[in-house]
Amino acid sequence: MASYHLVIVSNDDTPIFEEEFGPVSKKAGDRRDERRYLNEFIIHAAIDMVDAQVWQRSTMYLPVIDRFNEWYVSAFATASRVKFMLLHEVKNDDGIKNFFTELYELYIKALLNPFYNPGDRITTKDFRSKVRLAAKRNL
Repeated sequence: MASYHLVIVSNDDTPIFEEEFGPVSKKAGDRRDERRYLNEFIIHAAIDMVDAQVWQRSTMYLPVIDRFNEWYVSAFATASRVKFMLLHEVKNDDGIKNFFTELYELYIKALLNPFYNPGDRITTKDFRSKVRLAAKRNL
């Protein structure tokens, strides 16, 4: 199974949700932390690419907007300028597009919660488990 790193970025470019999918290494410690920091760096560097491509395309799904070594970055931009960004090793355009569509529906449902303020971190366990289920189904 390939590994994935998902970040939902608010319209002011702050992360509001992060999740990693894929195989978990038995080795604990610094290696995993280094990889997490590298993933965050790659995604953060690609935010400007998303902002540029949103105006060039008519769709919300932006396949492979950036590449770093063996990693690809795909994105999904909402009408409210919230960006879903996925760092992945394997090109799977249809699966990623379906995942982003399902994630968008989950995000809209989270926004409908009267106790959630847009732009705040999404911390509910229910949202996290549904995102993991969507990833398992599509990626």
